[in-house]
Amino acid sequence: MGIDLESLYMDLHRHPELSFQEFRTAAVVEEHLTTLGFDVHTTIGGTGVVGVLDNGDGPVVLLRADMDGLPVEELSGLDYASTATARDHTGQFVPVMHACGHDVHVTALIGAVEELVATSDEWAGTLIVLFQPAEEHGGGAQVMVDDGLYDLIPTPDVVLGQHVTPLPAGVLSLHDGVTMAGDDSLRITLHGVGGHGSRPEATVDPIVMAANVVQRLQQVVSRGIAATESVVITVGQLHAGTKNNIIPSSATLGLSVRTFDDAVRTTVLRAIERVVQAEAGAAGSPTAPEVIYEERYPVTVNHTDSVARLREAFTSEFGAHQIVDVGVVSGSEDVGNLALAAGAPLVYWFLGGADPALFEGMTDTDRMPANIPSNHSPYFAPVLQPTLTRGVEALVIAAREWLL
Repeated sequence: MGIDLESLYMDLHRHPELSFQEFRTAAVVEEHLTTLGFDVHTTIGGTGVVGVLDNGDGPVVLLRADMDGLPVEELSGLDYASTATARDHTGQFVPVMHACGHDVHVTALIGAVEELVATSDEWAGTLIVLFQPAEEHGGGAQVMVDDGLYDLIPTPDVVLGQHVTPLPAGVLSLHDGVTMAGDDSLRITLHGVGGHGSRPEATVDPIVMAANVVQRLQQVVSRGIAATESVVITVGQLHAGTKNNIIPSSATLGLSVRTFDDAVRTTVLRAIERVVQAEAGAAGSPTAPEVIYEERYPVTVNHTDSVARLREAFTSEFGAHQIVDVGVVSGSEDVGNLALAAGAPLVYWFLGGADPALFEGMTDTDRMPANIPSNHSPYFAPVLQPTLTRGVEALVIAAREWLL
């Protein structure tokens, strides 16, 4: 393999970009794909890049990697740690870090592309490599679809992808059926009556209202959803006020709601709206609250037969001890939108990226020690090897399983 995977990864890690701002990353991808002879399409969905390589009659296989970073200040202490900053979608100046490992995904896919091109005499079909913007915010997969993705490229027969996670580096996890939760992102604005902090009786305090909503939402799951169902409601943002002695006129909450079933999702979202409306009424809010639904990510559902097929291929190549099944994960992904729009089966797996030494003595490799930083942590730092090499190998094997 000619490409220096580690150098490419460290370069991408030093230069993370927020959702729909992945201009530098997209340029790096475009240069590699053009050099390797792909028909390259750029600016799909804003900053998305797709390469198509027609290598004769055969299946159409799509490999996907996401590109965006997160508004997180890196604290890993690595020599190649990010010090980048940018303005987010609200205009706020924030630190930026690849806290979810999308730099691993891009590096591994570029490495896989080079390997597949170098061995193109051994397979036939059409290879599509899709580098997606905005997995973290804005639903970039659906934005690409809405921007005419499948009018520009052939419709794939299968969609394949992977996500780095704190499993031991070298380990791969495959699960069939429902694999990751669906995610609804909500922005809720509560309206009050502002005034002086010394005279709360002359106001309707939206901060108190918001605090009550946050507390009451915790009971939606524990008292409104059956114990046999899985739901997560997270209030990740609460913004209100400008000064200690001023009661503001509004407060805004940002919610993430994870569900695995459409009926349960409907129940939960109705309950959230009911709680918000009731709290505003109880507080005497002068204006009805606003509940705005932002991006929605579908439940990630892996195709059972395709998972079995790929599991056999992975096991044959890496050994059964390297292939696990961590089960259903409450995190969310939008890769499923690419498969749903194409009517194609999806296989999405997890790639271990943590130091294997941290797992020594454990009898269950599916578990993750509590001292290993998770995705979205400011300390998240996959080990370079064998993470990158295994990521390339997994994508190549997966693609070759379908390509003739």
